[in-house]
Amino acid sequence: MNPDTQTERGHVLRYLRRADAASYVQASYGFPCSPQWLAKLAVVGGGPLFHKAGRTPLYAPSDLDAWARARIGRPRHSTSDTSREA
Repeated sequence: MNPDTQTERGHVLRYLRRADAASYVQASYGFPCSPQWLAKLAVVGGGPLFHKAGRTPLYAPSDLDAWARARIGRPRHSTSDTSREA
């Protein structure tokens, strides 16, 4: 079961374990995400923010949302559209 933490405003924040975090990203944003990939990114960098409870990495849904949205590129008209954002 996922641990709960009280926030300053009295809301309950539910953290997700790595497998649940990967499923959440895949279901919410539609791009592939596996627990193994999140584990690799936790080592090399570039992944979502996470917390640790002992040896267990925990992900806040808001951190997963921010990371996933940052990975999604701008709209394109074709695969040859190479103009860069300013």
